[in-house]
Amino acid sequence: MGLAAGAQTKSNGMIYRTLGKTGEKVSAIGLGGFHIGAPKDPNEGIRIVRAAVDRGINFLDNCWDYNGGESEIRMGKALQDGYRKKVFLMTKTDGQVKDAWTKQLDDSLRRLQVDVIDLVQFHEVIRIGDPDRIFGPNGAFEAAVAAKKAGKIRYIGFTGHKAPEIHLKMLDTAFAHGYTFDTVQMPLNVMDVHFRSFQKKVLPVLVKHNIGVLGMKPLGGGLILKSGTVTPIECLHYAMTLPTSVVINGCETLERLTQALSAAHSFRPLSEKEVGALQARTAAAGTKGQYEFFKTTTDADGTVRNPQWLG
Repeated sequence: MGLAAGAQTKSNGMIYRTLGKTGEKVSAIGLGGFHIGAPKDPNEGIRIVRAAVDRGINFLDNCWDYNGGESEIRMGKALQDGYRKKVFLMTKTDGQVKDAWTKQLDDSLRRLQVDVIDLVQFHEVIRIGDPDRIFGPNGAFEAAVAAKKAGKIRYIGFTGHKAPEIHLKMLDTAFAHGYTFDTVQMPLNVMDVHFRSFQKKVLPVLVKHNIGVLGMKPLGGGLILKSGTVTPIECLHYAMTLPTSVVINGCETLERLTQALSAAHSFRPLSEKEVGALQARTAAAGTKGQYEFFKTTTDADGTVRNPQWLG
């Protein structure tokens, strides 16, 4: 259950891990981008980003479509005054064809006020046909490779939250094109192991190929806590015990950020017995996916509501 590579260092209470084959050192807790656009006051979002970086979080998540671009705009402002050089910056693009993908990347570069983004991921790979489209003729993969050659992005990954089989198809499609992704992002939480499990089906493939593992939805958007079976810290420690490079946590308030930092500072890998106890405690609640709405409904599927984003 422990870290596959075992490569972990600690500095000022924050844990840093190696991001797969990239060799980059990233904080074990990452700051989710969607929630940065949530506070009514833009300055509050900026304060949260800077407070996170000041406390050792160096992995920043974002997406072209988050809050109509407001999340990237706020993060771009937060990265001024020397903050850019302190972070590993990631964003995501919805475009699955060249033109749409390239336009979205240019939008993200402008909003984030940077010349290069460390990691760009194909977002919401949630339909079984998505990999064929991204890797097909005039597909977004070609555009991403070109952007990397041009120095606009450094690494390429993909995300999804629907079903492990779709992740496996995306990985296999890339392998068939002679390509291994740098990172993959997916839900990893105490409920996942009981229903359409990314932990069981996808995680071993990523570890085998030394692909950086980005865990998301450690608290299931807060829904897992409503099951009454686990605490926030237990959720975060569970996800951090898996062979994750980063566990991305949404923090729309400084209080939530403090909670995430507390999880990092108090972390020690859970024993197999402790993991088993958490899985047993959540088994009855997790069997039908009712606390992982992103797998069972379209509520989290931005590109279902906005198919034009795909191009």
